[in-house]
Formats: sequence, C-alpha cells, structure tokens
Amino acid sequence: MGSADSLTAVRDSAGPRAMSDTFAEDPFPAGARQAGRSAPALPTPETLERLAACAEAADLAGEPDRAAVEVLRRSGLLALAVPKSHGGAGADAVVLNTCVEQVASVNASAAIMLFQHCAVTSRIVENGTFAQHREVLPKLADGRWLAASAWSESAAGADKKNLGTLAHRTPDGAWLLDGAKSFTTSAGLADVYLVLAQSQEESPDSGPGSSRDTGYGAAGQTFFLIPGDHPGLVPDTSMRLAGMRGSATGFVSVRECRVPDSARLGAPGVAASIIARVRNSGASLGAVAVGIAQAALDAAHAHAERRGLYAHQAVRHRLVNLATQVESARAVVERAGRRTSADPGMTTLFSKLAASAAAERVVADVARFLGSAGYVETHPINRFGRDARAVALMGPTDDLCKELVSLPWNR
Repeated sequence: MGSADSLTAVRDSAGPRAMSDTFAEDPFPAGARQAGRSAPALPTPETLERLAACAEAADLAGEPDRAAVEVLRRSGLLALAVPKSHGGAGADAVVLNTCVEQVASVNASAAIMLFQHCAVTSRIVENGTFAQHREVLPKLADGRWLAASAWSESAAGADKKNLGTLAHRTPDGAWLLDGAKSFTTSAGLADVYLVLAQSQEESPDSGPGSSRDTGYGAAGQTFFLIPGDHPGLVPDTSMRLAGMRGSATGFVSVRECRVPDSARLGAPGVAASIIARVRNSGASLGAVAVGIAQAALDAAHAHAERRGLYAHQAVRHRLVNLATQVESARAVVERAGRRTSADPGMTTLFSKLAASAAAERVVADVARFLGSAGYVETHPINRFGRDARAVALMGPTDDLCKELVSLPWNR
C-alpha cells in the first residue's frame, strides 16, 4: 500500500477540475473535516457482533446485506487502504488481510464487500491523479462512499481478455461507455464503481508490451471511476447466488454512459498492466477463506464442548488436524501480506489457492464431524460451505490463479 505522496509521476491532465457533478462536492464539508482519522487496528468486538447478527438473515433472504454495509460504514474499516494524509488508516497488507479474515469469520459477504472496497481504494491510491485523491479518498475513508469493481462480464472469461464493454472518446475529449458487467460485488450498494472497458487506445508512453501478455486483461483496456448515481449506470441485483448471498453480487450496465476524461483512472489502454500489479500488493482473497475456515473450526469446537467430546482422544486429534490446516492457510496469507518472498506476486496467488482449498476441506470435514446436527438447514456450517466455494470462483478464480502461476513456464 503506497502513500499518496509517491504518486507525483501519475497523469494529472484533468487539473483541478472535478470528475463530474457528483465528484464536485466538497470532500470536506463543514463539520466533517476529520484530519488524522484512522481505522482501528482490528475490527472491534461490537462491530463483529453486529456483522454476525446480519449474516444469517441476509443468507436466508438472499438479499443485499444493507445492514452490514451500514455497520462497515460506521466501523472505520473502509479507511484501511486510504493513506493517513487523506484521513485513512494507511494500513499495510498484513493488517488489511487480518481485518478481512476477522470480518469473514462472522460474515463472509461483508468481508468480500470490504475486500473489494479496499482493492479499488488501493488502485486509486496507486494510479489516481492528485485531483482524484483529493476528491475521492476522503469519502472512501470516512464511510460516505463504498467502492466496487465492475470488471467481470458473462462472455469475457475469467481472464477478462474479450470485453464487450466499449469506451469511445467523444469529440470534446469525454468518454462514452456502453456494455454490461456481471458478478459485481456490492452492485446497487456501492457509491462508486471502477469499470473496466475496451477503449482500443494505448498510452504513447506506456512502453512496448506494458499492457500485453499479462495473463489477465488485454491491450487497449482502460479503467474509469463512475459514481453509482451517474446517468447511464444501472445496477441489477436479480442474480441469485448459492453463496455470499448478502454480498449484493449482481449486474451493472453502462448504457450511453458519458463520463469526463477526469473519470479515467490511469493512462488510456494500460488497465491490464494495472491489473498485473495488483497481486504485488499482498492483499489476498485467501483472507476471506481463512475467516470462513476459522468459523467452521469454531463451530466444531462448540459442538465438541457441548457434547462432552473432548474426552475422546480421536476427537481431540481430529480437531488438531483441522486447526493445523487453518493455521497453515493463515500463515501463507500472512506471508503474502508481508511481501518478503522472492516473488511477492506469486506468493499472493499461492495464498489464494492454498486458503480457498483449505477452507473447502475444513468446512466439509467439520460438516461430517457435526453429523446430523450439521444437516439441519439453518446450521451455519451450510452457509460456510457455500461461502467457501464462492471464494474459489472469485477473481482471479482458482483456475486463473493456476494459469497465472504457470504462464511463465510456457514462454
């Protein structure tokens, strides 16, 4: 997580103008200037308790967990990836992963919304203009704005190489976007979306190959920051998922959506190179999986204590084996966050693979351990299983992670 002070080389052609009428609001309205505000080091017990109370109801209803979003807005956790200079916590990837894990242990849907918010925030910190930092980051830090990424499309594939969403320059230098996104977390709840579009335009100073052959994304793609209430952007939460049912994962369409050039994040045509650098941040979706696995392990211990099963050596050893898997997954996620390996990006990919696989194994083993007690529809272990499966399917999907790891071997 870099600081805003390190971004002086980033394009700032927009100058001091606001991105749009929505962005033109004073980022520090009277009474809301909170210099130095920072998020707590970890979620408070009260925050976790309130998020836990939201989880079951949202899962049963299959509706966006608006209550959990309000808890996140008030918790200070949305400030994690924002530099202190803009009212955030300036947390590193280790702290971010730990916070996401703890939220996931009580509410996986809230955890993935938090993770995506922090991921978009980090892209703005790394690639945004000074104007974008000034206008957007304080709102992301204090909870006024929840951010979401709108990258995926039904026909584009996990590697985002065949986008149907197009962005064309207009004669006055603005952009006109047209297309539809799927599997967008926080659809309809987010206040700003990071939209990926095929612009067929590359930055003249991007250098040969900078946006090519990354394994994720393609040449000529550009990112745009678009407010949730911007004309032409329409969310649709009709998608019914088996897991992460409170995460408001759905569709977002951009139809004749006109945005100023100041809405562009990064140079034109180099979104793929931005995506390729994401893994180097150390922020890992594996943290969500570890939180789910820990919740399953806690359920196993609660069952063993309630039934007096600790007296049996076989039970104790079985629980130790489960705990070993959870702790091992947590360790590789922490290693990813520390970025101390020879190739931090690869370690981040490995951490997602290891943790998501461990979560599915642990949840399945705990379900068997619970026996008929876990076969009741309302038992949380069933939600844990569906949520754990969802992590493996989230971008980059586990299959794409394997491709990204192995791609250099075939060159």
